Amino acid sequence: MNPLWTRHEIAQATNGRFIGDVPGVMGVSIDTRTLEPGDLFFAIRGDVHDGHDFVAAALSRGGAAAGVSEERAPEFAEAGPLLVVSDVLRAMEQLGVASRARSSARIVAVTGSVGKTSTKEALRLALKPQGVTHASVASYNNHWGVPLTLSRMPRETGYGIFEIGMNHPGEILPLTEMVRPHVALVTNVEPVHIQYFRSVSAIADAKGEIVAGLEPGGTAVVNRDNPHWERLRAHAFASSAGRVVTFGEHEAADVRAERIIVKSDTSIVDALVFGQRVTYRLGTPGRHIAINSLGVLGAVHALGADLAIATLALAEASAPAGRGERTRLSLGTGNALLIDESYNANPASVRAALAALGSAETGRRGRRIAVLGDMLELGPEGAALHRALVEPIEAHGIDLVFTAGPLMQELFTALPGSRRGEHASTAADLAKTIVQAIRPGDVVMVKGSNSTRMATIVKALKEASSTDHAVVAAEG
Repeated sequence: MNPLWTRHEIAQATNGRFIGDVPGVMGVSIDTRTLEPGDLFFAIRGDVHDGHDFVAAALSRGGAAAGVSEERAPEFAEAGPLLVVSDVLRAMEQLGVASRARSSARIVAVTGSVGKTSTKEALRLALKPQGVTHASVASYNNHWGVPLTLSRMPRETGYGIFEIGMNHPGEILPLTEMVRPHVALVTNVEPVHIQYFRSVSAIADAKGEIVAGLEPGGTAVVNRDNPHWERLRAHAFASSAGRVVTFGEHEAADVRAERIIVKSDTSIVDALVFGQRVTYRLGTPGRHIAINSLGVLGAVHALGADLAIATLALAEASAPAGRGERTRLSLGTGNALLIDESYNANPASVRAALAALGSAETGRRGRRIAVLGDMLELGPEGAALHRALVEPIEAHGIDLVFTAGPLMQELFTALPGSRRGEHASTAADLAKTIVQAIRPGDVVMVKGSNSTRMATIVKALKEASSTDHAVVAAEG
């Protein structure tokens, strides 16, 4: 197997020097838990850990070499092969830039307040049958995730898909300049991380940074239904973009949904793609997912890829853990359905998850149960935004709501008594209560910001189930 990178290529890209024998590198890693033999390990400094503390472990597990800083290099003289650089993160960025420079792949970059990861995964599915496809792992969308994904991109890649995220203004711009996409897709603009912005319009401007890195003549794909679409279009026309493609249910959208049918385990979409009628099925349910799939088709069209192949592939979509994964729980006398949305939460994504829960089919005498943790980074409006969730809870017929965290206390207090389950300070405090409350026929959805650790409740429910916790797959 040919190496991902040769020793010479790495040294040239990073301005680094090698110590020891490194004939070639098969992959790139920053985490010893997932490192594969032959990987180049970059010892970057994270928010919690310094990768230099794991250099010995990386090399003992078969790492081809460890990228370390010049000042720390003497500490590892006996550990194994080293790539010595002045700044480790900067060296990984430089390797990512070199990867993009050598690639002839067609590149898509995805951002948005809600649905980045699921849209990126849908693009992966849609393009994989049409050529060698490389995409971000999980939510590797920040200042280290994007260059890591770039540096891992194989030479023979035909399509590259990169997720780009942000919490603050100015964070997307340097990342999109590394990726240099041919297509930039913005799923939507919502009041997410609003405490770091003066307004939602400012969030739109930050999301609009993604088009600044477009290759000349590239395409911006934006949600026509979103109230900030004109602002995004203005960013596109101020960039090197050659055109703007719109998607949504608006009658003027280039890729328009004429009908969306949401079922308990799938969605069916009738759409017009630049006047071409297309009907397709999605392997994951939800109106928000269906809308984002229109953006996927817009990107596929902009890339010149085959729409028919793409729509067939979308039927194979499945939601990952934390982002809608569905698990059948055995409760002894029957089954319940768990919808795991525990990875993150904001007002828009919680409303979408409640809508999906409302469309889920319960068993006989089953209930639709929402288990919600705090939505964070909402600033002074946080309490009001939590209370406002009463409306979608009632609109979608959610029978019972359990909450965790001080902000969700606001929602719990605002709920009518008939819909209140129980409130607790933390997810861990609530887990046992949820396990005991679930009964056969129920559908339970768990969601909250990642740091609220709502996944603790998901884990408790799975462990309490007497089955092997097989993930429920869409039929077909």
